[in-house]
Amino acid sequence: MKQAVLRCLPSISMDINGKSNFTQFAKLLLKQNKNPKVLVIGGSILGEEMEALLSFPSIKLIETDVSFGPRTALVCDAHNIPFEDKTFDGVIIQVVLEHVVDPYRCVEEIYRVLKDDGIVYAETAFMQQVHGGKYDFTRFTYLGHRRLFQKFEEINSGAMCGPGMALAWSYQYFLLSFVTSRIGRILARVFARLTSFWLKYFDYYLIKKPGTLDAASTYYFMGRKSKQVLSDRELIKLYRK
Repeated sequence: MKQAVLRCLPSISMDINGKSNFTQFAKLLLKQNKNPKVLVIGGSILGEEMEALLSFPSIKLIETDVSFGPRTALVCDAHNIPFEDKTFDGVIIQVVLEHVVDPYRCVEEIYRVLKDDGIVYAETAFMQQVHGGKYDFTRFTYLGHRRLFQKFEEINSGAMCGPGMALAWSYQYFLLSFVTSRIGRILARVFARLTSFWLKYFDYYLIKKPGTLDAASTYYFMGRKSKQVLSDRELIKLYRK
């Protein structure tokens, strides 16, 4: 009943750059290989805006997750990916790294299974409250997210979901903190959505503003496997304000 009610309401979340990012990701892969193979980590359901990737039928997706779902091809743990070194042309890990106990280990595994010059695409939460219950562990700033992928040459990065969405989430969880009953929490979510869904539309204007990188709800990173490692000295030069 809860899910049915919430589906009828306007969402407080909005992905600004996903469609264009997945299109860019696909075109880069196809430049390197006519039939690229892509590992999707956390792919039991189709990720936000991933329809753009499905429009390229020559890209083969191997969708994995820690649980069964409508698109799960293989159940496995991202801390120990069961594929040989240099197997994939690309890896997608969308809103997963905040839910694993060791994101650095997972990125090392991504690096290992990518071919030389393989491409990774990640989306990871920053200004979001706990949304995975006991399976929600970590948040990254923009520079923290970039450091996570320090063995990759950056192709593109930035805010995926902006401060408008972050504010709407904060408001919703502020209301939820007052109630404990199931019905009370449903009503709080309904009220929050009806009164704050419009905040996300500010993100169309804010998404490319430098200050958004300090206040975004979610970041994305697209990078190419490299033999160079981004040093911490170079990392802090990337801060934008």
